[in-house]
Amino acid sequence: MAIKIFIDQGHNPGTINGGASGNGLSEEQVNFTVGSMLADLLDSDPRFIVRTSRMFPQQVLGTSTTDSLHSRVDMANYWGADYFISIHSNYNTNPSINGSEAYVYQRNSGAWYLGEDIVAGIVEQANMKDNFVRTNPSLYVLRATQMPAVLVELGYLSNAGDAQKLRDDPYSFAYGIYVGMLTYFNFA
Repeated sequence: MAIKIFIDQGHNPGTINGGASGNGLSEEQVNFTVGSMLADLLDSDPRFIVRTSRMFPQQVLGTSTTDSLHSRVDMANYWGADYFISIHSNYNTNPSINGSEAYVYQRNSGAWYLGEDIVAGIVEQANMKDNFVRTNPSLYVLRATQMPAVLVELGYLSNAGDAQKLRDDPYSFAYGIYVGMLTYFNFA
């Protein structure tokens, strides 16, 4: 039986739950691109069934930030996804901060180990710094999902090197997440 993966391309275009921006990139656009590439990879693998939160780049989910987050989680819960992957890009006021990391609800959980494999895949495929997995139970998409959930921070839009990789080679990030998932499911 195929594994049901729900990919949330974090944030919206515009002002409703809009994301960060830096070095000429907008977070929602990077997230949409990488999330869609990941969906294509998973869709071509018969071991997975995939759905995404945003079907097209201009799609806005919800009428407020709270409503947007609720709609993403509700879609995954209603569908009965086995895993929830939320794609994001980070920002820091210090432009030297860089790297990839993941957030999960609880340490030493299924999501934690999946997050470790995903970050390792991104580090290997996109040549990113490893910022490891961290817990953040206050994040709505991690605490309200009924399945293991991982929020992936691809890199820092505020860091010129990370931003260039996200602009020039978004596929390496999507492929890194895919490789990490294959490792986690012992498909590699």
